[in-house]
Amino acid sequence: MKTIIALIGFTFFTHFVNAQNDTASTSEGTTITVTVPVTSDEGNVLLGLYTEDIFLKAAPMKRAIAEIIDGKAIATFENVAPGTYGISLFQDKIGNKQMDFDVNGMPLEPYGISNNIMSFGPPQWSDAKFEVGNEPIEMEIRM
Repeated sequence: MKTIIALIGFTFFTHFVNAQNDTASTSEGTTITVTVPVTSDEGNVLLGLYTEDIFLKAAPMKRAIAEIIDGKAIATFENVAPGTYGISLFQDKIGNKQMDFDVNGMPLEPYGISNNIMSFGPPQWSDAKFEVGNEPIEMEIRM
C-alpha cells in the first residue's frame, strides 16, 4: 500500500514541480473548464491534462494552477484538440508544487481525477478518460 501511495506522490511531484513551463499549444481546439469544490482555502489547486500514453507516467500535456475563491477553484485548458483525455488534480495546501504525505504514506492533501471515480491505489486511465469534441466542456471534479 505504501508503494502505491508513494507512486501517486511521485507522480504528482514529477508533473507539477515545473508547473509554469506549459507545453506550447496550437491555436485550434476547444476549452475544458474544470470547477473544483474546495473545503479549505489553503494554497491552490494544481491540474494536469493527459492523453492515455502519458497518464500519470510523464508530464501532462497541459497544466493549470487555480486559485481558490469562495470555496471553489476554476481552471480552463484552452486549445484542446478533439480526442480522449484524463485530468488529475490535487490541492497544494503549502505551495510546494508537490503532493505531501504522512509518514505512513497516506496523502495529506486532497486529490481527484476526471469522472470522480476514486479507488484505493493510483488513479486508472479507464476511470479518468473522457471524450473531447469541438464543443467546450465544463466539468466538476471532486477531491
